[in-house]
Amino acid sequence: MSEHGLHTHAPHEEAIHHAADGAGQHHGLGQWVAIFTAILAAFGALVSYQGSHLMNEVLLYKNEAVLEKARATDQWNYYQSVSTKLHLLELGEILDPAKKDAFQPKIAKYQQQKNEIKTQAQELEAQSARANSESARLNRPHNQLEISMIFLQIAISLASITALTRKRWLFGLGVLSAIGGIGLWASAMLLATHG
Repeated sequence: MSEHGLHTHAPHEEAIHHAADGAGQHHGLGQWVAIFTAILAAFGALVSYQGSHLMNEVLLYKNEAVLEKARATDQWNYYQSVSTKLHLLELGEILDPAKKDAFQPKIAKYQQQKNEIKTQAQELEAQSARANSESARLNRPHNQLEISMIFLQIAISLASITALTRKRWLFGLGVLSAIGGIGLWASAMLLATHG
């Protein structure tokens, strides 16, 4: 204390007091930015996990479609082989009518086989088409999740710039970007569950 009743602080005390007052003025925005960023980071992790999980399902169905298509191709090749044998027997029947009775049981056998093989091949083709369709259906929400993640990352970036510049309008843009990302996430989840 001075002789005249005035109270003065040492320079370092004055700096600390001034810094504390200055921090208090921006503490509200800084705190909101920190909370906002933490929430978005956690939400981004959830969106990223769901996107990865959905992509695994897309790939699983796509692989199933390819596998069933390969099986169908094998069946169609077998069908062609049986058809060729059948045609050779029918040709033999035409060329040697005396052996018609000998060829008839084999022709009937190959006709039946051919019909069964055709049915199996068609079913495998249908299974492939269903798996391919499901893969495409799940890929649409996956794309939305990717775009959602972009909006969330933009929001985090804008929040970081807000923390540095103290520009509230940047924080507002970050909030809008986050809302867009969350909206796309919700839409993707509805699309994934309800097709």
